Amino acid sequence: MLLQQGDVLLKKIEVLPKNLKKIKRAERGYVLAEGEATGHAHVVEDEIGCYEREGVLYLKIDTEAPVKHEEHKEVMIPPGLWEVVKVQEYDHFLEESYEVMD
Repeated sequence: MLLQQGDVLLKKIEVLPKNLKKIKRAERGYVLAEGEATGHAHVVEDEIGCYEREGVLYLKIDTEAPVKHEEHKEVMIPPGLWEVVKVQEYDHFLEESYEVMD
């Protein structure tokens, strides 16, 4: 199962990887991705399990939780384990992929 909000993709996974670092909730919530130019962010304000390993975020959602962003429709994350992925674009002329910027 995949969910998307702008340049953030949430991929449902079966198990969390090992050696995760627990992320503490910031004042505005758990920031899944931050805008490069505007300061807008994809944020989960609810209390969830948020972990990081090698720059990748993982979420443990016990009760449905919304992802909010100033320029996108709210997306509800169902209970489960999720990997947060940045959406990639591929330029066929340059034969390169790069992260989509919000």
